[in-house]
Amino acid sequence: MKVAVASQNFRTVTPHAGKTRRFLLFSAQPGAEPVETGRLDLPREMAFHDFAGGPHPLDAVDVIIAGSAGPRFAARMRDRGITAVATTEIDPRAAIAAFLVGTLRPAEHVHEDDGDHGHPHDHGHPQGDHHHGRGGAGCCRD
Repeated sequence: MKVAVASQNFRTVTPHAGKTRRFLLFSAQPGAEPVETGRLDLPREMAFHDFAGGPHPLDAVDVIIAGSAGPRFAARMRDRGITAVATTEIDPRAAIAAFLVGTLRPAEHVHEDDGDHGHPHDHGHPQGDHHHGRGGAGCCRD
């Protein structure tokens, strides 16, 4: 499986999946340590928040993991055949390992596609208990 981890500093998982331009790329399989296979440093116009459409370098991945991912970002990735996941984990390899075993802890949501007003929204529900059963990549509303 090919995994991209949003990482503006190429060391830790960072938020704002739709605005991120830097990604660590990994090959990952259950039961094995994720192997870094490359890094992407995209120009501003290739960040999904501003991306006009067409082929994208991240089309080759199966999963994108970030510290936050808004509902429209998750839907755009789903349309591209990519699973988007938000996490509170900051270590990229630990986040991937957690995803592979199904224990990735979802992050509080930042509605980055709704103007990115910069504060988390937990709407009073426990982490992982998302409306409509959508887990970490979705959000609390349609």
